[in-house]
Amino acid sequence: MFTGLVEGLGVVREARAQKGGLVLRIEAPFPLEDTRVGDSIAVNGACLTVAALSPPFFEVVISPETLRRTTLGHLRSGERVNLERALRLGDRLGGHLVTGHVDGVGEVLSREETGEFLFLRIRAPENVVRYLVEKGSVAVDGVSLTVNRVEGPVFELAIIPHTARVTTMGFRKPGDRVNLEADLLAKYVENFLRPYYTRDLTEEFLRDKGFLE
Repeated sequence: MFTGLVEGLGVVREARAQKGGLVLRIEAPFPLEDTRVGDSIAVNGACLTVAALSPPFFEVVISPETLRRTTLGHLRSGERVNLERALRLGDRLGGHLVTGHVDGVGEVLSREETGEFLFLRIRAPENVVRYLVEKGSVAVDGVSLTVNRVEGPVFELAIIPHTARVTTMGFRKPGDRVNLEADLLAKYVENFLRPYYTRDLTEEFLRDKGFLE
């Protein structure tokens, strides 16, 4: 589990194919002394397992399924990536609950700088859009962000200067593809309500759940 608060920008130092998958060797911007092989690190929002460790470098192995569902297969040596180590019990939850399981890939449609702020418009696939609401949360390349507005399959983000400076959001441009993860709580609510989609969601629903005698 993660918070969507990126710890720093790592740099891909090597990307090599391996039996249908991909191995990334990444240089971390933070100390790795307390990181162990088997630990989880989110790389551009995808939860990956540390397979090898040689501080300041670590390696992750990406499966064909993850390559199919994320943008990680397009990473090349020298590219920067958002990194976040797994949340510890007792840590502050400054962003929102992020699983690191990417729901889909979006495309940046526009970039506009107004004063100190950066505005991005992103087109998302239907399985992500259905969970987006104005002022709700979404993880973009692992960054916890607030949705400004939603217009059909397109949503807008306002990026503050700090976030633009310490994450990949600062250099995203039209045409870039980004990993998207919808709010976990929205998925649970949908699953809870699914049996009632074709039923009366008012009195019958409340009575069935024990809220009415």
